[in-house]
Amino acid sequence: MVDPELLLLAYRSGIFPMADHRDDPEIFWVEPRLRAILPPAEFHLSRSLRKVVRQDRFLVTCNEAFSDVMEACAAPRASEDGESWISHRIAASYENLHRLGHAHSIECWLVDDDGERVLAGGLYGVGFDRVFCGESMFSRARDSSKVALAWLVAALREANVTLLDCQFITPHLMSLGAVEIAQKRYLDLLKDAQMPLSMLAEEDYPSSLPVGFASLVDGALADPSSSPGKFIAQFLTQTS
Repeated sequence: MVDPELLLLAYRSGIFPMADHRDDPEIFWVEPRLRAILPPAEFHLSRSLRKVVRQDRFLVTCNEAFSDVMEACAAPRASEDGESWISHRIAASYENLHRLGHAHSIECWLVDDDGERVLAGGLYGVGFDRVFCGESMFSRARDSSKVALAWLVAALREANVTLLDCQFITPHLMSLGAVEIAQKRYLDLLKDAQMPLSMLAEEDYPSSLPVGFASLVDGALADPSSSPGKFIAQFLTQTS
């Protein structure tokens, strides 16, 4: 297991760990020359995604099944020749970071008529200061990972998080508003997002992803004429 202080120091320095395969006991540190970020304020909520979010097709939660989300993200994928960069050692390291309050997950559940929940999609990442580093996402049902990302962005906006790191660009992320920047530019943004909290008014900084998520849920429950999905869709539209 990677020491949690070393792991957080790496993220604060703009690097992150990977492994060659699931059973690899070794890790290597990655500092891409080009970095993908998704500015929370520039998230693209398409008309079709807005419709899916509003339908409340999924029950969305935060930090209820971190280990299950990690396990699903680490599962072999055909596009990766059956291998996963999330080794058992890396998974254990992030689960430890989660217990310490620095790694978080968003889950999307399908709920049957009997109230039974089945994990349909989700994502996880590392959070500190005004930064969230997205690590991986998975989808077992259509649009579930997109809905998880929409809730993530809404919660990050609510928590005044300014930097959402996506590591590597993909066409899917680009369609949602992600852009690719030079690592030097990323390090500048990372430094700015780690501004000492003493320089921020406490009321302007609700802390972290779980706090932002809880605030959104409270807002949705406070409006009897709405629903969680409608509330999130409206929130993302109003703050775009």
